[in-house]
Amino acid sequence: MKPRTLRSAADLAEAGLIAPARAAAITRVAQRFELAVTPEMAALIGDAGDRIGKQFIPSVAELETAPDERKDPIGDEKFSPVKGIVHRYPDRVLLKPSHLCPVYCRFCFRREQVGRDGEKLSARELETALDYIRARDQIWEVIVTGGDPFLLSPRRLRDITRALDAIPHLGVIRFHSRMPIVSPHSITAALVSALAADKAVYVVVHVNHPQELTLAARAACARLVKAGIPLLSQSVLLKGVNDDAATLERLFRDLVAMRIKPYYLHHADLARGTAHFRTTLAEGRALMKSLRGRVSGLCQPSYVLDLPGGFGKVPVGPCYARPGDKPHEWRVEDGDGRLHCYPPNTAHKD
Repeated sequence: MKPRTLRSAADLAEAGLIAPARAAAITRVAQRFELAVTPEMAALIGDAGDRIGKQFIPSVAELETAPDERKDPIGDEKFSPVKGIVHRYPDRVLLKPSHLCPVYCRFCFRREQVGRDGEKLSARELETALDYIRARDQIWEVIVTGGDPFLLSPRRLRDITRALDAIPHLGVIRFHSRMPIVSPHSITAALVSALAADKAVYVVVHVNHPQELTLAARAACARLVKAGIPLLSQSVLLKGVNDDAATLERLFRDLVAMRIKPYYLHHADLARGTAHFRTTLAEGRALMKSLRGRVSGLCQPSYVLDLPGGFGKVPVGPCYARPGDKPHEWRVEDGDGRLHCYPPNTAHKD
């Protein structure tokens, strides 16, 4: 029998991923937040233990809402002028054709919008969203996200790519997807071909742990790379999953060796029921600091926080320079924590 996506507590118990006694509690969580685990990820849970299982198997901790957590933690709704569009920054927009995903990450910041009951753009709604982009020549980049856009059929994906490619003022089309990692067999020649465009097309893959980089996932990413599509990655800093320097070092090095540039390491958002995943900012900064000098600059993503309420992403990584004692002098810390005086520019005049 062909392996199938697990979509219920009963499926998880039948696959041996949870004890039957946990099924009732997990069912309560799944009634609130969607559940799906692809065969590829299910196969890893026995090998990587909690580091993979924590990402996809529901926990009763998800039913606890911390005081600062929000239904829409990064403020998508207030920046959505038409269905399927989020326009937070002047030069770029999100286009969300579907809210379906191949897996449902337990820490997802859109966990209350995604799923089988989530919105899906009709042909008319998609055209309205595209018209919004066509009418605003300040928009330079479109990020196609969701949900996961690679769940669309190659035909629908090709239609979206061609429509965006035909908009003169666009410079970049970016797709965000978990599919190359969690459902690598889905990255077919037809899907890769659907991304062909004269404009620059980028794909950003979501991956949090080096165990996710299976041989099949590496082959799927290679198919995109060989088609001339630059790949970036985004990861979420997750307590008990990747919140140690050795794991992040291996993840980022493996990605770079696959020709994938680590782009963002996200501080976990204030989505409801996700407090058990969040580290502190101090812990995240310390981890990023430990990687400086330890791994190549190619392996260094930006550590970012999406400010609650829709105020945008900001880098929150460590800073290595501070003003010195003399005017225009700086004290700069090296990778080993030693401070050095950097002299003022003698040509500078007050």
